[in-house]
Amino acid sequence: MSADTDVNAVPAPASEGLVMGKDGMAALVDVLVRRGFTVIGPTARDGAIVLAELRSADDLPYGWGVELEAGRYRLRQRSDGAAFANAAGPQSWKSFLHPARVREWSADRVEGELVLTADQAAPPRYAFLGVRPCDLRAIAIQDRVLIGGAYRDPHYEGRRSGALLIVVECTEPGATCFCVSMGTGPAAGPGYDLVMTEVVDENGHRFWVRSGSEEGAEILAELPGRPADPETQETARAGVTAAADRMGRTMPEADLRELMAGTLDAPRWDDVAGRCLTCGNCTMVCPTCFCTTTEDVTDLTGDHAERWRLWDSCFDLDFSRLHGGPVRASSRSRYRQWMTHKLGTWYDQFGSSGCVGCGRCIVWCPVGIDITEEAAALHDWTQSGATAAEPKGG
Repeated sequence: MSADTDVNAVPAPASEGLVMGKDGMAALVDVLVRRGFTVIGPTARDGAIVLAELRSADDLPYGWGVELEAGRYRLRQRSDGAAFANAAGPQSWKSFLHPARVREWSADRVEGELVLTADQAAPPRYAFLGVRPCDLRAIAIQDRVLIGGAYRDPHYEGRRSGALLIVVECTEPGATCFCVSMGTGPAAGPGYDLVMTEVVDENGHRFWVRSGSEEGAEILAELPGRPADPETQETARAGVTAAADRMGRTMPEADLRELMAGTLDAPRWDDVAGRCLTCGNCTMVCPTCFCTTTEDVTDLTGDHAERWRLWDSCFDLDFSRLHGGPVRASSRSRYRQWMTHKLGTWYDQFGSSGCVGCGRCIVWCPVGIDITEEAAALHDWTQSGATAAEPKGG
């Protein structure tokens, strides 16, 4: 019997989860909207799977998959009608939690006095539907960076505090995915409110849904479905396990932190510098990069001014500019800064890697630079008996 024809039974206890059909997905979006959430999820638009506000579950990318390779991204139609059988698109949830543009304050001249007003607009309460396990880890990393230390980002904190995370486990990785190497997927780690695994087979199109928080359990109790049967659970788990064996990329089996620290003078940095455009695409699509700059603007009268916080990139020549010029003037030094920070010195600052293996930086690099390929080349250099006698670069 198709799961779509048998989803109106009494929901199972939250600990067991439930199986629901496409009508359950529609009900989920309705429940979230009724609870006051702005629902953000994947949808097919402009030749890509992008994140946008969902008016209904019909906006999900049913029947769309993706073809990925270094410097290449294409949508492709699927025959099975799956909604989540597509790898990470050009956006991450960072776009909503840590937006590219945030107004910090405004100032007005009123009767000769300067009046400062902090931007205190209340952020929407987001429900993120379709978070991948790698992006779930990325959110946890940004939590550590932006609100986990002595100095907290109030803009991020306001958006993050009310966010509901609905994770979808991966059963079909992309050709540039390497989450297994980074320990971030394809199964979901902790931190979600709801987690689901999509199954499409001869028994129908269905979703095995479980809760991970009190609020998640409350929402689960409002959804139509039937108790999770062993066959669906086994099929779902097998799909996730199979995805782990089909990663498109892998990192070298080495301590990446030590690898980065021990290869600062490797000639490979010159090789990648000859290809890198220093465009910063990799930092823009990365779900964990967090660097920003500020920009002050004023109107023509000089009576109104604003300060905006904007995303910035360590690939920008001005990013490291001090009096006298930039600290990292060469493309070699800027690419090395990005990669060694992401895979190495991030541990020193925040206790973990800054890479989650989503592969976005590979896909959206205009010249197809592959971070796993660069790491492998550095590892091969160390294994070849190379020494630190190579000439140092800037």
